[in-house]
Amino acid sequence: MLTFKETQKFTQWWLWLILIAIGISPLIGIYTQLIKKEPLGDAPLSDVGLILYSIFIFATIGVFLRLTLKTEINSKGIQMNYIPFVKKEIDWKDIKTAEVVNYGFVGGWGIRWNTAYGTVYNTRGNKGVAIALKNGKKIGIGTQKEEEMQEVIEKAKKMKLI
Repeated sequence: MLTFKETQKFTQWWLWLILIAIGISPLIGIYTQLIKKEPLGDAPLSDVGLILYSIFIFATIGVFLRLTLKTEINSKGIQMNYIPFVKKEIDWKDIKTAEVVNYGFVGGWGIRWNTAYGTVYNTRGNKGVAIALKNGKKIGIGTQKEEEMQEVIEKAKKMKLI
């Protein structure tokens, strides 16, 4: 049986520290300007501007709370869902090669375009499966379960799926 499942989230403490620090700013603004009715700073935002700024900051934090990279490898192929942005289902018949690699630091975490491995989807680390499709496109999917992923890719090769 060919199965691999992994769910990853952004769990870096320093990232959440930055996001919490950024989230404090609109809270101070809302309290000072909208509740206490005192302008905040020498050139305060309008109330509407403050509300829009707050919505943007809280939406950004909300996206990071929701961001999840789910990878599943089974007899059908490789499925990747980078919630809430991307969902891909790759059939084995469309895959030319698949290798677990150390892709290095590809410019950060998240979705990285135009790397040596094509578009790379990751949440942390520098290891993942590099997939070359028969149509010439390349995709990289990060993993924190390198050994398990390597085993299932090798098993797929032995089964002549790749």
